[in-house]
Amino acid sequence: MTSRTLRELKVQLRWNLPLWLIGLLTNWWPDNSKTCRLRGALARPFLRRCGREFALGIDVTLNAPGRLSVGSKCYLARGAWVQAMGGVVLEDEVVTGPYVVLASTNHGFKNGSTRGAGTHPAPIRIGRGTWIGAHAVITAGVTVGKGNLIAANAVVTRDTPDNVIVGGVPAKIIGPREDNPSEYHSRLDFEVGDD
Repeated sequence: MTSRTLRELKVQLRWNLPLWLIGLLTNWWPDNSKTCRLRGALARPFLRRCGREFALGIDVTLNAPGRLSVGSKCYLARGAWVQAMGGVVLEDEVVTGPYVVLASTNHGFKNGSTRGAGTHPAPIRIGRGTWIGAHAVITAGVTVGKGNLIAANAVVTRDTPDNVIVGGVPAKIIGPREDNPSEYHSRLDFEVGDD
């Protein structure tokens, strides 16, 4: 075996295969706060860094988890795809909607094709308390400010300041994001009727 093959095997055994096994064994669990937190707790040892109360939805893909740092009280919803080869940092309290994509590399081109041209890595950083709506994409090299609301289906290709609403393709600042706390904090608040 070559040293590159041994290195690849080591990476697969340390980071990728354990996460695949966790997904295989837990993706039949329902997506609720308890099971998502349990799935996140099982995944914690296989991330570069992970704070407390990490929650993970069903069918989340974490590529290059050894380059993924997650703060406390973060949640990656169903179907999220995090490609961390260029490095990804989620600060505390980052929450995503379903099917969010965080792609920390861009394909290169050689002789008019991406085949065999490699990738260009650049880190992604998502600021504390940011909400990323369903199907949004954050591209390589982007820093999203703290307290942002990234609209569903947005494609964020540039850095954003703190406390703004961002949407569109490519994403632009729509306006300031204001605090608007609610009395509802969990599914239980909606699922139990008044007696």
